[in-house]
Amino acid sequence: MSRYAIFLLRRLAQACIIVVGIVCVNFAVVHLAPGDLAEVMAGQGGGGDAGYVALLRERFGLDQPLWVQFQRYALNLLRLDLGDSFKDNMPVATLIADKLAATAILMIASLGTAFLLGIGLGTLAAVRHNSLSDVVISLLALIGYATPLFWLGLLLILLFTVKLGWLPSSGMRTIGVPVSGLAGVLDVARHAVMPVLTLTVFYMAVFIRLMRASVLNVASLDFVRTAYAKGMSRRQAYTKHVVGNALLPMITMLGVNAGGILGGSVVVETVFGWPGLGRLTFDAIFARDVNLLLGILFCSSLLVVITNLVTDLVSAWIDPRIEVAA
Repeated sequence: MSRYAIFLLRRLAQACIIVVGIVCVNFAVVHLAPGDLAEVMAGQGGGGDAGYVALLRERFGLDQPLWVQFQRYALNLLRLDLGDSFKDNMPVATLIADKLAATAILMIASLGTAFLLGIGLGTLAAVRHNSLSDVVISLLALIGYATPLFWLGLLLILLFTVKLGWLPSSGMRTIGVPVSGLAGVLDVARHAVMPVLTLTVFYMAVFIRLMRASVLNVASLDFVRTAYAKGMSRRQAYTKHVVGNALLPMITMLGVNAGGILGGSVVVETVFGWPGLGRLTFDAIFARDVNLLLGILFCSSLLVVITNLVTDLVSAWIDPRIEVAA
């Protein structure tokens, strides 16, 4: 058996243990929240009599002890059944699948743009270390990292919607515009500009700071000095040796951010009314929709575990010096 197969099996076993732990913690945290869930559901459904509350308890299994509820929830997960949302009266899996594409658009566009710009600007800042370019890029990265996402989103709405009238302030589509075809793609793109830009600013700041530090670290290593001693120019050394080796921490950070982007998308999707998983999470929390919230948390946990596993495999493939069997 190859070392990559051994590594994959070990990581899959670790991932299963982590997922089981996350499922237990999510269930405990959600069900330990104060208040009677059945009464909350009854109030949102327009009824409050004791018979209706008892009916809801029986339908959603809330009349059973907590350990029985967890047992039922775990068995449903093994069957890939996430239950039903009482707020929308639909299967949770269907709701998540419907919103997944919208969040994927934000995730791919913002992380992809931030990653490429972070590589370019971070490398430029490192190459021109202690110059005016380095100071300006580092300062902008610091400002972008420290700026709250909701505040930046509101500023963009004030500028591009209220003042200039260039972009729509919320939603994903314009009523009356065809869903398919070039017109539909351009309409979605116009709606996505501001939420993508908001997420890009934050993640780009992270990538710039990491790439700058990584390039400076690699440039000071012995093998780069050896390349200079053999007559290689500074540009050749950076192109062939420095930048490629400096990308490893960037790939790791890309995987971490890809798995955890749901946290940022909750804020951004709420500000811009973007119909994705982040907005769905926000609505589930305020509606106390336990099944929906548990389903979203479970799927986001799986995403984090999978992206970390893929990141480790890609890093080991890029750099053979990494001992994956360890």
